[in-house]
Amino acid sequence: MPKINLPGLDGHMSSYTLLGRPWAEPTAVFPSAPFSRIALSAAHVVADPFADTDPASGCAIDWEATLSYRRYLASMGLGIAEAMDTAQRGMGLQWADALELIRRTRSTLGNNTVPIFNGCGTDHLLLSEVRTLDDVIDAYREQIDAIQEAGGRLILMASRALARVAQTPDDYLSVYRRVLAHADQPVVLHWLGEMFDPELKDYWGSGDLTEAQDIALQVIRESVSKVDGIKISLLDKQREITMRRLLPVGVKMYTGDDFNYPELIAGDEVGYSHALLGIFDAIAPAAFHAMTALAQGDQERFFEILAPTVPLSRRIFSTPTKFYKTGVVFLAYLNGHQKHMVMLAGHQAMRALPYFVDIFCMADAAGLLRDPDAAIERMNRFMAIYGVES
Repeated sequence: MPKINLPGLDGHMSSYTLLGRPWAEPTAVFPSAPFSRIALSAAHVVADPFADTDPASGCAIDWEATLSYRRYLASMGLGIAEAMDTAQRGMGLQWADALELIRRTRSTLGNNTVPIFNGCGTDHLLLSEVRTLDDVIDAYREQIDAIQEAGGRLILMASRALARVAQTPDDYLSVYRRVLAHADQPVVLHWLGEMFDPELKDYWGSGDLTEAQDIALQVIRESVSKVDGIKISLLDKQREITMRRLLPVGVKMYTGDDFNYPELIAGDEVGYSHALLGIFDAIAPAAFHAMTALAQGDQERFFEILAPTVPLSRRIFSTPTKFYKTGVVFLAYLNGHQKHMVMLAGHQAMRALPYFVDIFCMADAAGLLRDPDAAIERMNRFMAIYGVES
């Protein structure tokens, strides 16, 4: 069995033996997986480490590696939730690059059978210059027009600008009513909790989650023909189940709960959630096998496959949750999908070494190091940055 020396919290080195059995990856290109749930992976972007840019304002994208990873996800039967927070939207990925990413992904996967939805927001606005609800509406419409012109489906992302200028729940109702009317096809709404983005605190006009939920449901009911579903990312299992049971007929719940996704996807006697998850970027092979098992009616196997991915996911999404992208990119690096750990806006530095050590070990336990020997080599190179000698 391959071994590696890893540091503890006191810096003392100890031997770790890799025991995980890597998941087999599909050999067919772009399989038409008969999943019984919609399975979307919010996908990360690969930065160009050679670009001479200001890390504080983002950095250039390695388009080849970024699109190659989307082909990899699609080969697992996973759809793409493009230009979302997993791609560092609003935390390094600017709107102009997000639109280019949307266009390139659609071109790359245009002949694929997997679904592609695209993040649409108001992030090209300078928050300091936002004054009115009309500013927010116009910004949403600008991005809607650009994405629809590119032939893309929409995920209507929560708006920092709206959270800043809205005074009451009625302001949210007014904005969403007018914005949804502008969409050509039903959209996925996105309720992103403040643990993912502190600037979205008290979204929907209330700090009470039940009141906020009721406003979101009213938005959906008023424009039900314009809403495909809603993704909630609150890391609150019961909240999602409660809201799922209150949705109008035909409106889907997409889980964004990276802590409790197996049981939410499996569902209960009343219903289930589809998947729109950042963690699917990191655990794609396990997600493929689990979703296949579920589609074949083997729920026990579904849970068995995903069980060891949950501790990994909870560590990746641990506080401060907004920096979970660092863990997602780290796994892509360990698995050879990119040659480096440079991230947009320098976010590779947003986690401490023990975090990366934990992810390495947990990924091994979940069978998510596709080539253990190569992963050891990459881990040693990575730890050398911290002064750890292999």
